[in-house]
Amino acid sequence: MQMNGLVETPDRYGAYPRLSEGQIETLEARGQRRSTDVGTVLIREGEEGYDFFVVLAGKVANYEAYRTPDERLISVHGPGRFLGELSLFTGQAAFFTSVVAEPGELLDVPADALRELVAQDPALGDLILRAYLIRRSILIGLGVGIRIIGSRYSQDTRRLREFAARNRLPYRWIDLELDKPAEDLLRQLGVRPEETPVVICPGGQVLRNPSNAELARVVGLPAPHLAEATCDLAIVGAGPAGLAAAVYGASEGLVTVALDAIAAGGQAGTSSKIENYLGFPTGISGGELAERAVLQAEKFGASFNVPAEARSLQTREDGHVIGFTDGSELRTRTVLIATGAHYRKLPVPRLEEFEKTSVYYAATTAEALMCRNDPVAIVGAGNSAGQATLFLSKYADHVRLIVRGADLSQDMSRYLVDRVVRLPNVEIMLHTEVRELLGKDSLEALLVEDNQTGQRQLVDARALFVFIGAEPCTGWLSGTVALDHNGFVLTGRDAEEAGAQRAFFLETSQPGVFAAGDVRHGSIKRVASAVGEGSMAVRLVWEYLHTTGRTVVSAAR
Repeated sequence: MQMNGLVETPDRYGAYPRLSEGQIETLEARGQRRSTDVGTVLIREGEEGYDFFVVLAGKVANYEAYRTPDERLISVHGPGRFLGELSLFTGQAAFFTSVVAEPGELLDVPADALRELVAQDPALGDLILRAYLIRRSILIGLGVGIRIIGSRYSQDTRRLREFAARNRLPYRWIDLELDKPAEDLLRQLGVRPEETPVVICPGGQVLRNPSNAELARVVGLPAPHLAEATCDLAIVGAGPAGLAAAVYGASEGLVTVALDAIAAGGQAGTSSKIENYLGFPTGISGGELAERAVLQAEKFGASFNVPAEARSLQTREDGHVIGFTDGSELRTRTVLIATGAHYRKLPVPRLEEFEKTSVYYAATTAEALMCRNDPVAIVGAGNSAGQATLFLSKYADHVRLIVRGADLSQDMSRYLVDRVVRLPNVEIMLHTEVRELLGKDSLEALLVEDNQTGQRQLVDARALFVFIGAEPCTGWLSGTVALDHNGFVLTGRDAEEAGAQRAFFLETSQPGVFAAGDVRHGSIKRVASAVGEGSMAVRLVWEYLHTTGRTVVSAAR
């Protein structure tokens, strides 16, 4: 359909569905009709808290950088379609501007009214949520959203890009090493080299080398705003275990607060695709799984605070106090430790130097685009390494999978092994270890050694991906709860053997403090088991509150 020279964007994968007459009538009971004129701005880039609009007649176009030299048309919608994307639910700033392209009529539904309706009408809610999730993925693929301008050799540039990617923020990276006009522009604006990278946010606000917290605040992420009142359950870590606990805790009526130092999703959130998770036969990316879980938990009333890095845990008579690196505190009746684990690092010279530019511990689109058409190496033999190999093989010119052992199937699931060995641009190097990283400003090659013959060779690699196991994120718990010799949290009988008088299955040596997921001693390092432990922990929290006679905050209100 063509109107005023603009062609309506075809529906792709359910991103732009049309509402039925019955669904429009349901929405109309909570909104109002309004006539529209050409040029009327409905949603403005950088705006927070916009309404939900359904096009009844006429046409609406979405633009990035509307009425600027960088203006770009994103999509066009006609009658029956609705506007917006995931930011309407999350409270983030809008990443594009919606403008009336042909006069007609709209249905305007306040965002709060839409959220209530979505909770009451699952079919309509699923339709809108699915479309918004796909639209967010489309924006990420198009590079619409914030612009990060910085050098590929800058550690802060990498930090900001990883923060945006982990939080599923649409962004475009402009490399100062390759884009001369961008460098000239920064010079004209008086931006000094030490002030880069620069972030241009929706709406035009310019940030000079912002912290993660500052960027989160500007784009509308749920930055820390910890209340004075005591909550029922504080979840430290928003990986699969923490997200499951947030969903079940909030749905069971507990005042629930979830916190994470970087982004929701944890280690699983960095996975390009999880193919063996129940209920997703075609697989799902870790980022999308986390995004869905956050929306689900928020629907039940859970609060999320990102970034919020815990640094201490104290026990008091009326509960516990969590201290954060910014000096703030949160009082809570119970705590769930779900901080997971972080990847181990290779014991090789110059690792820290190349970590700024060429060494990665996740394989998402952000990292893949950095090494498009280049040779890359992956170290590891578990499922994370296998998934990374499958994903990166679509972008990299040549992939070398470096495995210390002699059998790839020892730690990797059979379905992954079968697919990896069939990839034409993947070379599997068994019983091989990395000895040196070589290069000037960025990685150029690896010196590897056959650990059976001792023979060494150089292999080309512009990027190195490391998946060699994990270490628990428990440094902030030192002296607070019992840990095993590797730093994992002891729970249940293990906690009792360490001195606890009586502990529930997932309870630590400190009464009222629980642990779930990869951070727990004896846990099974799988997404499904972490989700199960997170949900189970909520039931044990209820038992603890009941047996100790503590009042649930929500019940007291």
